[in-house]
This record gives sequence, structure tokens and C-alpha cells, in this order.
Amino acid sequence: MKAITLDEAKALLPGRILYEMYSHNADGTPCRWRVNGKVKTWKQDQSRVQVPVKHGLYDYAYLTENNRGFFSLGEE
Repeated sequence: MKAITLDEAKALLPGRILYEMYSHNADGTPCRWRVNGKVKTWKQDQSRVQVPVKHGLYDYAYLTENNRGFFSLGEE
């Protein structure tokens, strides 16, 4: 799997499925995270991005420029 780039992270839309590269479910498939809201970007610092994501019923997190290497757009 290829890590998500900064430009790909900025272009994400709500409902898009992301796959976690280093964590797997019990059946061996990668954990799925769904984009849960609007992508936040900064005008002063183009290298920053914040994307709300959701996993399961109660897990919420943010995909940022620091942890985008853990997520992929494709399952393979």
C-alpha cells in the first residue's frame, strides 16, 4: 500500500474510505476509516491539513500532516 500524499489528503471528500497501513482486523484485512467531515486547511501554512475520520461506532480521530503516512487510499 502507498501512503496518502498531502495533495490527496486535501482533496478528500466526506464518505471516502481510508485504510490503515499498520493495523489489521481479526480476519487480516486493513482497518477501514471513513472521512467524517470537511477537510481543514490553513492559508498561512500550506503544509498543514486536518481531516476528521471515524472507525467503527465510537472511534474518532484526525488525519493530519504528521500521521498521513499511516493511511492509504487503496486496500492493496
